[in-house]
Amino acid sequence: MLKREGKNSAPRKMMVCITGMPGAGKSTASEAVESLGFTLINMGDAVREETERRSLPANDVNVGSLMLELRKTRGTKAIAELCVNKIRSVNNGRVVIDGVRSMDEVEVFRREGKVFLLAIHASPATRYGYLRSRGRRDAPLSWDEFCVRDMRELSVGIGSSIALADEVVSNSNLTIEELRHQAMAIIKRALKNVEG
Repeated sequence: MLKREGKNSAPRKMMVCITGMPGAGKSTASEAVESLGFTLINMGDAVREETERRSLPANDVNVGSLMLELRKTRGTKAIAELCVNKIRSVNNGRVVIDGVRSMDEVEVFRREGKVFLLAIHASPATRYGYLRSRGRRDAPLSWDEFCVRDMRELSVGIGSSIALADEVVSNSNLTIEELRHQAMAIIKRALKNVEG
């Protein structure tokens, strides 16, 4: 939960971390929070950039395999650490981070400032439909591939970040505008608690 800083504390980043299974609506929620004056940093983009830097096609198999490799070779905080320089370069102090997958990553972000963890939840069938319809290069080609991706996400601790979120939005029956509205309302309330 976001807390007030003491009077003598230096200003720190205020980060809204968005977590949830693939296709739950994290990007929609993140973009809604961005519209409140936050700078958007996408953790998946950090992995996709690293995939392309290694001259690999940025498909689901390559991006997922690299995400696991980075965590294995550099530790569970590896993807969050790829984002730290971007966070530090934000001048206005407000950051929304799309794609948090573990509490170890949240721990990295807490070193940079105050964190509010928002989880977006949707049923597997709903998420599969969203992933197939958005047409990104890493969209699953089949239900089986989707299930493999879910298990990969669960293996890196995403269940804990969802379970320990400060707030959860259920996105199984919401329109895009309803999801945006709910995410913005939650963050506006959180900001009031911090900024008075």
